[in-house]
Amino acid sequence: MHVLIIEDDKQLAQLIARVFRREGVQADVAHDGDTGLEMALSNTYDVAIVDWMLPLRDGRTICLAVRRARLRLPILMLTARDQVEDRVLGLDSGADDYLIKPFAMEELLARVRALGRRYDISSPDGSALECGELRMNLAEHTLHRGEVTIELTPTEWELMEYLMRNCNQVLSREQILNRIWAHERDVQPKMVDIYISYLRRKLQVNASSRDLIETVRGLGYRLAP
Repeated sequence: MHVLIIEDDKQLAQLIARVFRREGVQADVAHDGDTGLEMALSNTYDVAIVDWMLPLRDGRTICLAVRRARLRLPILMLTARDQVEDRVLGLDSGADDYLIKPFAMEELLARVRALGRRYDISSPDGSALECGELRMNLAEHTLHRGEVTIELTPTEWELMEYLMRNCNQVLSREQILNRIWAHERDVQPKMVDIYISYLRRKLQVNASSRDLIETVRGLGYRLAP
Protein backbone atom coordinates (compact mmCIF):
# COMPACT_ATOMS: atom_id res chain seq x y z
CA MET A 1 0.00 0.00 0.00
CA HIS A 2 1.15 3.56 -0.83
CA VAL A 3 -0.30 6.32 1.36
CA LEU A 4 -0.17 10.11 1.01
CA ILE A 5 -0.26 12.13 4.25
CA ILE A 6 -1.16 15.82 3.93
CA GLU A 7 -0.75 17.33 7.40
CA ASP A 8 0.79 20.69 8.39
CA ASP A 9 1.67 19.54 11.91
CA LYS A 10 5.11 18.21 10.98
CA GLN A 11 5.56 16.24 14.18
CA LEU A 12 2.21 14.50 13.77
CA ALA A 13 2.80 13.88 10.05
CA GLN A 14 6.16 12.26 10.68
CA LEU A 15 4.72 10.17 13.52
CA ILE A 16 1.94 8.87 11.23
CA ALA A 17 4.48 8.16 8.49
CA ARG A 18 6.74 6.22 10.90
CA VAL A 19 3.82 4.14 12.15
CA PHE A 20 2.79 3.24 8.61
CA ARG A 21 6.34 2.44 7.53
CA ARG A 22 6.72 0.07 10.50
CA GLU A 23 3.64 -1.69 9.11
CA GLY A 24 5.28 -2.03 5.70
CA VAL A 25 3.24 0.79 4.15
CA GLN A 26 4.98 3.30 1.87
CA ALA A 27 4.16 6.81 3.11
CA ASP A 28 4.75 10.19 1.45
CA VAL A 29 4.24 13.46 3.35
CA ALA A 30 3.19 16.98 2.34
CA HIS A 31 2.83 19.88 4.77
CA ASP A 32 0.62 22.26 2.77
CA GLY A 33 -2.42 21.91 0.58
CA ASP A 34 -0.87 22.96 -2.73
CA THR A 35 2.01 20.49 -2.47
CA GLY A 36 -0.33 17.75 -1.27
CA LEU A 37 -2.74 18.24 -4.16
CA GLU A 38 0.09 18.27 -6.69
CA MET A 39 1.39 14.97 -5.25
CA ALA A 40 -2.09 13.44 -5.28
CA LEU A 41 -2.64 14.37 -8.93
CA SER A 42 0.80 13.33 -10.18
CA ASN A 43 1.27 10.01 -8.32
CA THR A 44 -0.72 6.84 -7.69
CA TYR A 45 -1.78 6.36 -4.08
CA ASP A 46 -4.03 3.78 -2.46
CA VAL A 47 -5.26 6.19 0.24
CA ALA A 48 -4.78 9.88 1.07
CA ILE A 49 -4.91 11.13 4.66
CA VAL A 50 -5.83 14.83 4.52
CA ASP A 51 -6.02 17.34 7.36
CA TRP A 52 -8.94 19.77 7.10
CA MET A 53 -7.01 22.91 8.14
CA LEU A 54 -3.94 23.36 5.93
CA PRO A 55 -1.91 26.32 4.68
CA LEU A 56 -2.40 27.46 1.06
CA ARG A 57 -5.30 25.07 0.37
CA ASP A 58 -7.58 23.37 2.91
CA GLY A 59 -8.51 19.70 2.97
CA ARG A 60 -12.03 20.28 1.69
CA THR A 61 -10.67 22.07 -1.38
CA ILE A 62 -8.24 19.21 -1.97
CA CYS A 63 -11.12 16.71 -1.89
CA LEU A 64 -13.12 18.75 -4.39
CA ALA A 65 -10.13 19.06 -6.74
CA VAL A 66 -9.38 15.32 -6.56
CA ARG A 67 -12.98 14.47 -7.41
CA ARG A 68 -13.07 16.99 -10.27
CA ALA A 69 -10.00 15.22 -11.64
CA ARG A 70 -11.99 11.96 -11.44
CA LEU A 71 -9.33 10.21 -9.43
CA ARG A 72 -10.45 7.02 -7.70
CA LEU A 73 -8.46 7.97 -4.60
CA PRO A 74 -9.97 7.13 -1.21
CA ILE A 75 -9.60 10.09 1.16
CA LEU A 76 -9.59 9.97 4.95
CA MET A 77 -10.05 13.45 6.41
CA LEU A 78 -8.48 14.38 9.75
CA THR A 79 -10.02 17.24 11.71
CA ALA A 80 -10.78 18.62 15.14
CA ARG A 81 -14.29 19.50 13.91
CA ASP A 82 -16.66 17.08 15.61
CA GLN A 83 -20.13 18.31 14.69
CA VAL A 84 -22.39 16.22 12.43
CA GLU A 85 -22.69 19.18 10.05
CA ASP A 86 -18.90 19.29 9.68
CA ARG A 87 -18.69 15.56 8.95
CA VAL A 88 -21.42 15.87 6.34
CA LEU A 89 -19.64 18.87 4.75
CA GLY A 90 -16.40 16.91 4.54
CA LEU A 91 -18.10 13.87 3.06
CA ASP A 92 -20.04 16.03 0.63
CA SER A 93 -16.72 17.44 -0.57
CA GLY A 94 -15.52 14.00 -1.60
CA ALA A 95 -13.96 12.52 1.53
CA ASP A 96 -14.71 8.83 2.11
CA ASP A 97 -14.01 8.68 5.82
CA TYR A 98 -13.62 11.09 8.70
CA LEU A 99 -11.46 10.81 11.83
CA ILE A 100 -11.62 13.34 14.65
CA LYS A 101 -8.49 14.53 16.44
CA PRO A 102 -7.11 13.37 18.80
CA PHE A 103 -7.23 9.78 17.60
CA ALA A 104 -5.55 6.45 18.31
CA MET A 105 -2.99 5.32 15.75
CA GLU A 106 -4.51 1.84 15.84
CA GLU A 107 -7.82 3.27 14.64
CA LEU A 108 -6.14 5.30 11.91
CA LEU A 109 -4.34 2.18 10.67
CA ALA A 110 -7.55 0.16 10.73
CA ARG A 111 -9.50 2.79 8.81
CA VAL A 112 -6.80 3.14 6.16
CA ARG A 113 -6.60 -0.65 5.76
CA ALA A 114 -10.39 -0.77 5.40
CA LEU A 115 -10.35 1.95 2.73
CA GLY A 116 -7.60 0.10 0.90
CA ARG A 117 -9.63 -3.11 0.90
CA ARG A 118 -12.83 -1.40 -0.14
CA TYR A 119 -11.33 0.38 -3.14
CA ASP A 120 -8.68 -2.08 -4.32
CA ILE A 121 -9.26 -2.18 -8.08
CA SER A 122 -6.44 -4.64 -8.77
CA SER A 123 -8.45 -7.66 -7.62
CA PRO A 124 -11.77 -7.70 -9.54
CA ASP A 125 -12.38 -10.82 -11.59
CA GLY A 126 -13.49 -8.92 -14.67
CA SER A 127 -17.19 -9.70 -14.22
CA ALA A 128 -19.96 -7.19 -14.78
CA LEU A 129 -23.18 -6.49 -12.92
CA GLU A 130 -26.45 -5.59 -14.63
CA CYS A 131 -29.75 -4.33 -13.31
CA GLY A 132 -32.20 -3.16 -15.95
CA GLU A 133 -30.62 -0.22 -17.80
CA LEU A 134 -27.56 -0.19 -15.53
CA ARG A 135 -24.27 -1.95 -16.32
CA MET A 136 -21.36 -1.96 -13.88
CA ASN A 137 -18.00 -3.21 -15.12
CA LEU A 138 -15.97 -4.23 -12.08
CA ALA A 139 -12.72 -4.61 -13.98
CA GLU A 140 -12.88 -1.21 -15.69
CA HIS A 141 -14.59 0.45 -12.71
CA THR A 142 -17.29 2.01 -14.87
CA LEU A 143 -21.04 2.45 -14.55
CA HIS A 144 -23.38 3.08 -17.49
CA ARG A 145 -27.07 3.81 -17.77
CA GLY A 146 -27.76 3.01 -21.36
CA GLU A 147 -25.00 4.80 -23.27
CA VAL A 148 -24.33 7.38 -20.55
CA THR A 149 -21.28 6.99 -18.30
CA ILE A 150 -21.93 7.87 -14.65
CA GLU A 151 -19.02 9.08 -12.51
CA LEU A 152 -19.07 8.06 -8.85
CA THR A 153 -16.97 8.79 -5.80
CA PRO A 154 -15.52 5.72 -4.04
CA THR A 155 -18.26 5.65 -1.40
CA GLU A 156 -20.96 6.11 -4.04
CA TRP A 157 -19.36 3.29 -6.04
CA GLU A 158 -19.44 0.88 -3.10
CA LEU A 159 -23.05 1.72 -2.32
CA MET A 160 -24.00 1.37 -6.00
CA GLU A 161 -22.23 -1.98 -6.23
CA TYR A 162 -24.08 -3.20 -3.12
CA LEU A 163 -27.40 -2.16 -4.67
CA MET A 164 -26.46 -3.77 -8.00
CA ARG A 165 -25.54 -7.05 -6.31
CA ASN A 166 -28.98 -6.99 -4.69
CA CYS A 167 -30.96 -5.84 -7.71
CA ASN A 168 -34.71 -5.69 -7.01
CA GLN A 169 -34.14 -6.63 -3.35
CA VAL A 170 -35.08 -4.38 -0.44
CA LEU A 171 -32.10 -3.30 1.68
CA SER A 172 -32.70 -1.72 5.06
CA ARG A 173 -30.78 1.31 6.29
CA GLU A 174 -29.16 -0.91 8.90
CA GLN A 175 -27.96 -3.36 6.25
CA ILE A 176 -26.49 -0.52 4.19
CA LEU A 177 -24.83 1.11 7.21
CA ASN A 178 -23.28 -2.20 8.26
CA ARG A 179 -21.96 -2.84 4.76
CA ILE A 180 -20.71 0.60 3.69
CA TRP A 181 -19.77 2.24 6.98
CA ALA A 182 -18.97 -0.81 9.10
CA HIS A 183 -15.59 0.60 10.18
CA GLU A 184 -17.00 3.93 11.38
CA ARG A 185 -18.33 4.77 14.81
CA ASP A 186 -21.48 6.74 15.56
CA VAL A 187 -22.58 7.04 11.93
CA GLN A 188 -26.04 8.55 11.67
CA PRO A 189 -28.68 6.56 9.71
CA LYS A 190 -29.36 9.72 7.69
CA MET A 191 -25.98 9.18 6.02
CA VAL A 192 -27.67 6.41 4.03
CA ASP A 193 -30.39 8.80 2.89
CA ILE A 194 -27.79 11.42 1.92
CA TYR A 195 -25.85 9.01 -0.30
CA ILE A 196 -29.00 7.51 -1.81
CA SER A 197 -29.96 11.06 -2.84
CA TYR A 198 -26.51 11.51 -4.41
CA LEU A 199 -26.97 8.34 -6.45
CA ARG A 200 -30.48 9.29 -7.49
CA ARG A 201 -29.26 12.61 -8.88
CA LYS A 202 -26.40 10.98 -10.78
CA LEU A 203 -28.62 8.21 -12.18
CA GLN A 204 -31.04 10.87 -13.48
CA VAL A 205 -29.20 11.16 -16.80
CA ASN A 206 -31.97 13.18 -18.46
CA ALA A 207 -35.24 14.88 -17.58
CA SER A 208 -37.35 11.84 -18.50
CA SER A 209 -35.22 9.24 -16.69
CA ARG A 210 -37.12 6.94 -14.36
CA ASP A 211 -36.02 6.97 -10.72
CA LEU A 212 -34.25 3.62 -10.36
CA ILE A 213 -33.88 3.64 -6.55
CA GLU A 214 -37.24 3.11 -4.89
CA THR A 215 -38.06 3.97 -1.30
CA VAL A 216 -39.95 1.11 0.33
CA ARG A 217 -41.73 2.79 3.21
CA GLY A 218 -40.76 1.40 6.59
CA LEU A 219 -38.26 -1.04 5.09
CA GLY A 220 -35.50 0.67 3.12
CA TYR A 221 -34.44 1.01 -0.50
CA ARG A 222 -34.60 -1.14 -3.64
CA LEU A 223 -32.76 -0.78 -6.94
CA ALA A 224 -35.45 -1.50 -9.52
CA PRO A 225 -34.56 -3.16 -12.85
